[in-house]
Amino acid sequence: MPYELNAVETRILGCLVEKERLTPENYPLSLHSLTAACNQSTNRDPVVSYDEKTVEAGVNSLRDKKLATVVFGAGSRVQKYRHRVLEHYTLNSGETSLLCVLLLRGPQTAGELRLRTERMSPFEDIPAVEATLEEMGKGDFPLVRLLPARPGQKERRYSQLFSAESLRKEDEPGSSDSMRDVPPLRTLTFEDELANLKSELKQLREEFVAFRKQFD
Repeated sequence: MPYELNAVETRILGCLVEKERLTPENYPLSLHSLTAACNQSTNRDPVVSYDEKTVEAGVNSLRDKKLATVVFGAGSRVQKYRHRVLEHYTLNSGETSLLCVLLLRGPQTAGELRLRTERMSPFEDIPAVEATLEEMGKGDFPLVRLLPARPGQKERRYSQLFSAESLRKEDEPGSSDSMRDVPPLRTLTFEDELANLKSELKQLREEFVAFRKQFD
């Protein structure tokens, strides 16, 4: 396992990768923007409420681990942060997108990952997702792992290997949904997914409007 990130570091790294791919015009991120990204209510599981001090400590820890760095924009004194994942790993667009979603939302099935990476890097079908994940799980320092099937479930899920904590929870005996201490409000439902899609559509419209303004 290349790293053992805690929950805060994992969320920060996922946010940096996500914002670089989806909103490159606003990347790198200031501490304020990074905190807002971490606390986003869509495309995150679990939803958190970190303060800036917590996020600053987390991103500084990532800097110590050579996974993030600080930069200053031209003529600006505001510190901004970017990730360094691609300095250590040769990842294509699809692999980067899969890693990003796994960092932000924890273990997921190939079908869920295909749906949630669509904006960053569309996959033709689920077998294409599985083939990419299989490649990411090879080598001396694999980045993902296929988890054992949960009791009563057929579909297996994949987890990223940057975070040790999530894997320990998965490996604990009796860690099925019925026995795990998960707040019921955080259980993903169809309504949750619909709300996420509506939020993403709204964000796409806002980004399109901003794009058109450049030519008005």
